[in-house]
Amino acid sequence: MQLQKLFTMQKSLDSYIQKEKNISHDMFFEKGLALLVELAELANETRCFKFWSTKGPSDKETILEEYVDSIHFLLSLGIEKELDDLENWPVEDREESLTHLFLHTHSSIQHFLEEPSKPLYEEVWKWYGAIGTSLGFTHQQIVQAYIDKNEKNYERQRSGY
Repeated sequence: MQLQKLFTMQKSLDSYIQKEKNISHDMFFEKGLALLVELAELANETRCFKFWSTKGPSDKETILEEYVDSIHFLLSLGIEKELDDLENWPVEDREESLTHLFLHTHSSIQHFLEEPSKPLYEEVWKWYGAIGTSLGFTHQQIVQAYIDKNEKNYERQRSGY
């Protein structure tokens, strides 16, 4: 999947928020924590770890929206560390349970936050992509959901969110 369009859209949103909120300093760790929170929210919607419950996952649309929420912060972190030249979403087939994919993704995010580098950034994308694949999302669905959420985020900013 081509990422440059998403990076461009995210740069624009980030700039808009920085201007509107008068932010002049680095927000790397805040964005990193936001990414981890969004990842946890996604896990919660999938309910993959809730072995004690018989209730199934949320509907696919809700899960997809949560999935792209993390992409906003993942893109933004790359922009902050000038790693936004990543052309394509690095993909690796990872045949693990969804629970394990979440744990590995969390771990890779932590590692990247401690040592921001291109190889570690790509590793986060690989693990996060494996979650999307496991959830059955196509690249087209992800891109469209990102575009839709990007527009919603602008609207939220304009309405004082």
